[in-house]
Amino acid sequence: MDLETIKSTLEANVPDCRLEVIVNPSPSGQHSLLVDAEHAFAVASFLRSSAGFNYCSNVTGIDWPAKELSEKVKVKKIVDGVETEIDEVSKTMIPGCLEVVYHLFSMSEKIGPLPLRMRTQDRAEGVHLPSLTPVWRSAELQEREVFDLFGVVFDGHPDLRRLLMWDEFEDHPMRRDYVNPDDYEYEPTAHDDVLQRANQHRSTVGER
Repeated sequence: MDLETIKSTLEANVPDCRLEVIVNPSPSGQHSLLVDAEHAFAVASFLRSSAGFNYCSNVTGIDWPAKELSEKVKVKKIVDGVETEIDEVSKTMIPGCLEVVYHLFSMSEKIGPLPLRMRTQDRAEGVHLPSLTPVWRSAELQEREVFDLFGVVFDGHPDLRRLLMWDEFEDHPMRRDYVNPDDYEYEPTAHDDVLQRANQHRSTVGER
């Protein structure tokens, strides 16, 4: 079953769901399906119950920081009384988000992987997504890992708490803007290494 067929089947059976095929141009050609968070649970439930995708092998997170896209555009302007077409740079700010990818298989039909993607509203307050653990139990620990390392909050998860970092840890180490602390309170490092990192940190702050 190809991805376009799966998309059409889902659209016919999950009303108002918003789906987009994300094309992978690499030699693997492993294209994926992006689903809106509002209908993700219904889409996942259909994929398992009616499309046969009964196994979730892997759940991973991706951090997409905000970025600025620059593009040259032709603009008509009046220069010395003459209409002239000149090049200008158009800048567009693309907001950041967090993404979660589920790799799905149909064990009976030997189909897969089907990468199913969800994206948060942003990287700050709008980081909630529905947990798919009630659909695929194998997602439980992996969603906890994504919560721990990226900061995605999975609504409906049966036991959402940190998995790798300690409870008092306040950051998410797999985010691209994460900065390592000068030292770790649970395992102090050698003095010279700490001093070197601290000096680098001071110089970076001073440059700002």
